[in-house]
Amino acid sequence: MDKKIGVYICTGCAIGDSLDVEKLTSVASSEMKAPVCRVNPAFCLEEGINIIKGDIQNEGVNTIVIAACSPRVNYDVFSFNSSTILERVNLREQVVWSHAPKDEDTQMLAEDCLRMGITRANIVEPLVPFKETIDKTILVVGGGLCGLTAALESAKAGYEVVLVEKEESLGGWMTRVWKQIPTAPPYTEIEEPTINSLISEVKNNPKIKVRTSTEIEQISGAPGMFDVTLKNGDAFRAGAIVLATGAKPYNAARLENLGYDKYPDVITGAVLEEMAIKGNITRPSNGGNIKNVVFIQCAGSRDPAHLPYCSSECCLTSLKQAKYIRKQIPDAKVFIVYKDIRTPGKYELFYKKIQEDEGIFLTKGEISGVSQNGDGLIVEAENTLLGEKIHLKADLVVLATGMVPTTFVEPIPEEEKKKDEKILTADGKKEAEAAELGAKILNLTYRQGTDLPTLKYGFPDSHYICFPYETRRTGIYAAGCVRQPMDAAAAADDAAGAALKAIQCVELTARGAAVHPRAGDMSYPDFFLQKCTQCKRCTEECPFGTLDEDEKGTPKPNPTRCRRCGVCMGACPERIVSFKDYSVHIVSSMIKAIEVPEEEEEKPRVLALVCENDAYPALDMAGLNRLNYTPFMRFIPVRCLGSFNVVWIADALSKGIDGIILIGCKYGDDYQCHFIKGSELANKRGENIQEALQRLVLEPERIEFVQLAISEYNRLPDILNGFMEKITEVGPNPYKGM
Repeated sequence: MDKKIGVYICTGCAIGDSLDVEKLTSVASSEMKAPVCRVNPAFCLEEGINIIKGDIQNEGVNTIVIAACSPRVNYDVFSFNSSTILERVNLREQVVWSHAPKDEDTQMLAEDCLRMGITRANIVEPLVPFKETIDKTILVVGGGLCGLTAALESAKAGYEVVLVEKEESLGGWMTRVWKQIPTAPPYTEIEEPTINSLISEVKNNPKIKVRTSTEIEQISGAPGMFDVTLKNGDAFRAGAIVLATGAKPYNAARLENLGYDKYPDVITGAVLEEMAIKGNITRPSNGGNIKNVVFIQCAGSRDPAHLPYCSSECCLTSLKQAKYIRKQIPDAKVFIVYKDIRTPGKYELFYKKIQEDEGIFLTKGEISGVSQNGDGLIVEAENTLLGEKIHLKADLVVLATGMVPTTFVEPIPEEEKKKDEKILTADGKKEAEAAELGAKILNLTYRQGTDLPTLKYGFPDSHYICFPYETRRTGIYAAGCVRQPMDAAAAADDAAGAALKAIQCVELTARGAAVHPRAGDMSYPDFFLQKCTQCKRCTEECPFGTLDEDEKGTPKPNPTRCRRCGVCMGACPERIVSFKDYSVHIVSSMIKAIEVPEEEEEKPRVLALVCENDAYPALDMAGLNRLNYTPFMRFIPVRCLGSFNVVWIADALSKGIDGIILIGCKYGDDYQCHFIKGSELANKRGENIQEALQRLVLEPERIEFVQLAISEYNRLPDILNGFMEKITEVGPNPYKGM
């Protein structure tokens, strides 16, 4: 494409009052050779937009550089045809709003920003979306309340659905409850289950194909092109997947201190539910009548030795089951011992109603033990509301066990592993070891594993705050209790949310666009495989399993799996991965466009590579709040800190830049990286950076990594000024002027 660049410098929002705009136009026209350069008080208003559109139509401008406000604002205003390249230069938030006006250093910062912007615009290419024939069928895995709801909501939106359930009938756990928690005002009485009507609605919907008594044999392909084979022999193509396989009770056999498996009259809530359905709540030990029942809350939940999290619905279930007992055995007494009763929102009314029942007693306390007392049981509790130990006689003890997702595989004890000499699996691992790799539900043919990456307790990994449904496999969305503990009403809402995400995925994929977090991005990575050394770093480090590989280890791209983070680009030592609008070459050229003053001028230069998801918007927020910091920083946004390539460090230092600061998202157990592992991977590459410094015989203090949350914008002046002080102490880069 023959480019004709138009540079449009805005003077509004204090830009014209703070900068020498004539010098900026000289940089654009004379130095950077832009054939068109115009100045206007507000290019974002109709008059300014018409000037740009006129140049596109009459002057043949096809590459636009707007030097004005942040690219994070007015993105809808500065929207032109798809063949026009657009580059935004942030003169407002990150120059004039955060630095002294009419100042030499502020002016130099603005000029460098313009140089980098025009340089980038000269190199990037128009985006051509990846196009394939896309199937928009939604696959729902799991036929419980959540799966049924996801299937029905997808069908109501006009999409074909295939619902797969391993049991012979639909409904899951909800078909095994006697009554359900209140769902309608005044939210005070337990209700008849509504699951059967939902099952009927799903079965009668012509857009939903139900496949029961079967599981998934294999899923290959990518979003819009998932090839699904079921164990019953059915095969079809799907565009997106909703995983709604729910949860299961925590293994009560592990709760030895609570008497499970030791005393037959210690049961779980699931067993009590079966008794209630049969209308025969009696003592399992002898079938005798029940006078006193003790519910033990958080049996396994909120316990560091078992499940440290709250399982969400246990309190409500115990309150509901206490009503069962009072309905079936009116003279029975029920005691509920809890750590905290959690009945948020409308359920608070149900809790208050239960408190009015004279036969139900609730007390806060920690269970210290369950023991036999003649033909009955004694439950001991301490730290109660009474401030003393209590002993409760019980004919029946009910454990409100926590929930674990179906994606959780219980670790196999070491002694059992040693005994296990069973047949090896295909990848050469013992069966016991293979079990610990994760649940076999989706059976993906991905290089990085057959199922979803999960966290410690089996829940699929995701960016919990920003992208709760999005797992680390693009196009596969978790919903309901497999995603996090929740009650039935929340699971139904969750199912609708996941269904909408699946629909968004197939629609964006059909247009050749990325999904979260770079929704709508038309770029995708290109691999120059002729130079590939089969090092496998890209296939191993991609957080989303985008790349498979052939028998030699050569990466096999799957563009619709890609989230356009660029981690593969940063991982590749041969620099064979690039995007049309983001590449090692583009960023290197921007670095080389920075003017580095001679040492005697005492004007240091520091390059800041900043994550576009947290650090860059934090910089904008610092500007909005008029926070000032050193003018010697030059910011280049990167899609993810995990996409940075070590060659940028070498280029910057060779150029004479005095230091480099890399600012990315927080990582660890409570990570905030939009691309899951990007910030963590960037830090792990520190060894390569140290090698580059040693090769150039430079001090390690010239490089610094910083973790920053978007809300921590107020830390930026201290971070940037502090690093600048460190660079001043280290001294000028000896490569200046070379």
